[in-house]
Amino acid sequence: MSTAKKSAQRLGFKTGEAIVYPAHGVGRITAIEEQEIAGFKLELFVVSFDKDKMVLRVPTAKATSVGMRKLADAALVQKALDVLTGRARVKRTMWSRRAQEYEAKINSGDLIAVAEVVRDLYRSEAQPEQSYSERQLYESALDRVVREIAAVNKITDTEALKLIEQSLAKSPRRAPKGAEAEAEEGEDMQEEAA
Repeated sequence: MSTAKKSAQRLGFKTGEAIVYPAHGVGRITAIEEQEIAGFKLELFVVSFDKDKMVLRVPTAKATSVGMRKLADAALVQKALDVLTGRARVKRTMWSRRAQEYEAKINSGDLIAVAEVVRDLYRSEAQPEQSYSERQLYESALDRVVREIAAVNKITDTEALKLIEQSLAKSPRRAPKGAEAEAEEGEDMQEEAA
């Protein structure tokens, strides 16, 4: 086991560490084990995704090629929150094509790309309803961003969601003029306090 641990640490991943796996979001390396598969000894990261009640075994040699990465740093989290305050960029293409692009961004594992999906699909109460598929993609992207921000900042998912909602509330769509933005934020704070 000591050789397995050494080579795993060379990749920079350690047991107990939270990581991001592109197709599933934030998980935790629960163990590093060796298995014999078809006569070959394989070293595997055992990654647990508590929220999805799922365990994944990733060959250590393939970890980087499948896009497994460490959690974002605080600066990247701030950049993602800043992306959320920006103006939505929605292409004038067919929904099916946009949906594929959103899906690809979500599964890229790139926090900024996933934050862009949240920003582009976000709807305030004042805006029209989303279609079922838009809502599904939005919630999937939001869940990924919430879980990573919560893990990085060592806060609960609820607290991370609050941070994200505060950033979305600052987006131009919701508050065209500065004074109105401050007024709306004040109202939001009162609602939260109530």
